[in-house]
Amino acid sequence: MNKSESFTVDHLKLQKGLYVSKIMKIGEESLTFLDLRMKLPNREKMSVNGIHTIEHLMNAFFSNDKEMSERFVYFGSRGSLTGMTLILQGTYTSEEILPHVKRAYEYVASFRGDIIKGNKTECGNHELHSLTDARQEAEDYLRIIKKADDSILNYALM
Repeated sequence: MNKSESFTVDHLKLQKGLYVSKIMKIGEESLTFLDLRMKLPNREKMSVNGIHTIEHLMNAFFSNDKEMSERFVYFGSRGSLTGMTLILQGTYTSEEILPHVKRAYEYVASFRGDIIKGNKTECGNHELHSLTDARQEAEDYLRIIKKADDSILNYALM
């Protein structure tokens, strides 16, 4: 079975960063899957409430951003609670997407007000939110990606 590049990574060595985990071809089109690794695997985990809030805010950001909306496909959490996944239409490198991810996390870190689509009508678990946790997670990740270099933009494979 073919493995996603993220499953060929030594998770004991994996650092927080922004990685291309897979590029999938679908006919003439391609999708780029990005691993926004916010925590050290097997050592740290994100707040579930913070993750849920980040998902709401990031989906709103990428869906409405003039530079990203046409290529935006999906934003959601990684099952390991160590980061998020961003899927874009097209083929990209981490370096190309980094400025957009920075802007998105700056949006979350500075967000004030009601959580977008965080009410009973629009959210399947409206009580599972924490804007405080989401903002803190975003601030922590921004500190990492603002000093990005090759070591946190390209997987160290097994």
